[in-house]
Amino acid sequence: MNSYHNRLGRGVVYLGSSRMGPGHPHYSQTQELAREIANLLDCTTWTGAGPGLMDAAIKGAQEAGKAVGGFKIGKEAGEWTTSKFHPYLPSETYLTCRFFSARKHGLVDAVVRSSSSDKTAVVALPGGVGTLDEMFEILALIQLERIGSELPVPFIVMNYDSFYAKLLDFLDDCEDWGTVSKVNKCMEQKQEAHVNKSLKMF
Repeated sequence: MNSYHNRLGRGVVYLGSSRMGPGHPHYSQTQELAREIANLLDCTTWTGAGPGLMDAAIKGAQEAGKAVGGFKIGKEAGEWTTSKFHPYLPSETYLTCRFFSARKHGLVDAVVRSSSSDKTAVVALPGGVGTLDEMFEILALIQLERIGSELPVPFIVMNYDSFYAKLLDFLDDCEDWGTVSKVNKCMEQKQEAHVNKSLKMF
């Protein structure tokens, strides 16, 4: 996996639904967001190389003319068939993983900053069980200081249409109960302009 990171460069990792296709408003929002962030940070865009919002992030980065990398699995949620190949990405830009855990490993490594010149972040888009699994694994690694202990990595939740409102309320309750440390607090954002402002400060 490290060969992919070394060759393409670390960057911004997008987590999101495979089910929200081009006809969904969150798809166009994600495409615009990924284009703007790729231009702002001049970095590689990493996704699970699947359909839905992952595809939107890929297309946004390609519109910006920036590098794209991915770790796909053979069969995404909502798909009927298994495939080792991406429909349009060059084969040297993605790796097909047999297990979901391997994909997560690849995405985590893509966001870990090895030097201050690395511009990375995690952007959590609306999604289902797989997206939540990825989100909470990364948040746990942040709490354990496996990510961002020396060089901070922004974790941004795109709360489109208040999609994550109840989850964020739950995390607030967890903090009140003392079960979640403040390091696990997410930067909640609803609009692209707010994200760009946050990342400019980073």
